[in-house]
Amino acid sequence: MSELEDGYRPGRASSDNIHPNGDGGSDLGHPARSHAAGQYPRMPQTHYVTSAESLDHQSQQSHQSYQSQAQNYPHNDGAPPTPTKSTSPPRSSAESAHRPAARWRDSTLPGAGGPSDLGHGQALPRVSVDETEMATLVEPSFDENILRALCETDCGVPLLLDRIKQSMVSCREAAAFLKRRAGVEDEYGRAMQKLARQAANEYATSEAKAGSFVNAWQSSMRTHELMAENRIKFAARLNEMSEELTNLAKEVDKTRKVTKDLATRYERALQESESITEKAKARFDMTAEELERLLLQKEGEPLKDNAMQSRSPVNGKRVIGKAVQKGGMLLKGKNPQNLQRQEDDIRARMSTASDAYRKAVTDTQTIRQEYFNFQLPRILRAFKECVDEIDLGTQYHLARYAFLCESIVHSDAAIITPPDENVPGLKATMESIDNRTDFKTYMQAYIYAHGGTNTRGPRRNGPQEEGFLPPIPPPHQYVGNSPSPSNAPIPDKGRPTFGVSLAEQMARDDVDVPPILVKCCEAIEKYGLTTQGIYRIGGTHSKVMKLKERLDRDLDSVNLDAEEWSSDISNVTSVLKLWLRELPDPLFTSSQHAEFLDAARNENERARHIRLHERVNALPDPNYSTLKYLMGHLHKVVQHEAQNAMSVQNLAIVFGPTLFGQGQPGLNGQMNGMADASLQNKAVETILEHYLDIFVDEGEEP
Repeated sequence: MSELEDGYRPGRASSDNIHPNGDGGSDLGHPARSHAAGQYPRMPQTHYVTSAESLDHQSQQSHQSYQSQAQNYPHNDGAPPTPTKSTSPPRSSAESAHRPAARWRDSTLPGAGGPSDLGHGQALPRVSVDETEMATLVEPSFDENILRALCETDCGVPLLLDRIKQSMVSCREAAAFLKRRAGVEDEYGRAMQKLARQAANEYATSEAKAGSFVNAWQSSMRTHELMAENRIKFAARLNEMSEELTNLAKEVDKTRKVTKDLATRYERALQESESITEKAKARFDMTAEELERLLLQKEGEPLKDNAMQSRSPVNGKRVIGKAVQKGGMLLKGKNPQNLQRQEDDIRARMSTASDAYRKAVTDTQTIRQEYFNFQLPRILRAFKECVDEIDLGTQYHLARYAFLCESIVHSDAAIITPPDENVPGLKATMESIDNRTDFKTYMQAYIYAHGGTNTRGPRRNGPQEEGFLPPIPPPHQYVGNSPSPSNAPIPDKGRPTFGVSLAEQMARDDVDVPPILVKCCEAIEKYGLTTQGIYRIGGTHSKVMKLKERLDRDLDSVNLDAEEWSSDISNVTSVLKLWLRELPDPLFTSSQHAEFLDAARNENERARHIRLHERVNALPDPNYSTLKYLMGHLHKVVQHEAQNAMSVQNLAIVFGPTLFGQGQPGLNGQMNGMADASLQNKAVETILEHYLDIFVDEGEEP
């Protein structure tokens, strides 16, 4: 333990130099103060505060605290600000002379208020200050209550030293973690970057597939390179933060050592001054004892060693021995002249000892007041600022680390799925692979390059006399009866289907059910009722976008019986779900969204059925007729559950968010999310289970 931690404890005054009637004041212009200020240097800059008592006069001027400073983050990329030290100028000793404290710590001089106990009736001087002078030595931003509490306790210095030690350990642990995390991220980023480049180069030199696959492959490798570059930049940021935290810990440790050495010097100086005062008091008491013995001898009274010893702070025999050694004539004859000379000599020595004792007490009290009322608060503030600096710095960098973690995740997400719809994401890139077109292109190129060169295989054609049959003519194709896909652009007839309200579509086309719903459902029922995972498995993104564009331009000209669409019915189901999602108002309208969810909350099956039936009947006519047709179609899909594995529950999970709208507020007023998903699915499931009861009247065919 250092000298500061196990040495002198502030606030413990010696019982031998305290008088109950003293006020303990100090004239800051006293020569002893100037001597003390010159001997014990003040704290270097930014750490100057007044006593704990004088802080009461400025508590009304404090506008903010360190806590509010730590919470008020300026705009720095969303991250909190870098904490800074106080920039208050250093105070000189001359300036301190005009800044008194309200009252001093209770440490006074003996004999300050009445007749002296030293034997000659002179009182020791009183040291006071002008209490009308008031000044503020603490900046308004400093936490005055904390400083006041630290000044009042006798363990403020070791308390702050231990706290700084804890904060430094936390800071170094955070710096070590950030450095290790930076190493992990840098290694990951460089490994991914190397992998992506190597994979792209190897694919370019290999005999792998061409066409849309190679384009998608190279695009996905570029996406991985971008993600790798982000990770490398993230690692560089983490390394910078780790170095900043390490430097912060070093700076705070350096300041702590300087301040601790200064505090140790002040405490040691006060202890030495108190030791000198104790020795001066002992010499004065010894001289006073010698004079009293001489006076008793002069008056002819017997010496009362016991009584005199009881008033002496040291052993009586030792005092007598020293008196004989120094006086030299105490035990000589009772010659009046000799006694008078001894008395004069002793009184002269007593006056000298008294002056020395008085000066030692004054100097000690000046140093004590200087320490407790000026230097100790400044030292405590220096330590407290070290604590605040490293704590706020560590918190700032950890908050910045959290911000960077969020940023890197969002950046990766923006690379994988760009917000710009015109820029394909990773999933759309992979879905853009057209295996059929690639194979046809490959087949044509292969036949062109290798056709007629296969001499090892059997021949297709030859003379009939050798047993070859004439070639079989290709089957005659009837253009009117055989549907075929058309790649010719379809003219826009100005009758859009997607993003148009149900009422507008049905009024424009003069129908009871939107034509696109009828067209898609008929194709699905014709080609997809037995397809496993119908509606659950999505179609190819490029195909879905192509079909959507064609339907939006000219609905009537699109032939869903063509092989292009009938061969993969999942493209049609995806377009139908997309049309439902892009309705301006969901099929279960926004105005009745909460009522549908509230009805779905009923635990009783019968009550839930009745409440949802009421909600369905309350829908507008276009929504009701559309829902009736859609539920009839889904009812047919459920009837083929054995082949398509799509039960009522599975279809409810698929169509729940679609029919309710994914951007609608839930029961709690928040945007729709996972909390309401189960209620949406339950509502669709109940309506589909009771389709016949809700939509089909008696005698009507389902």
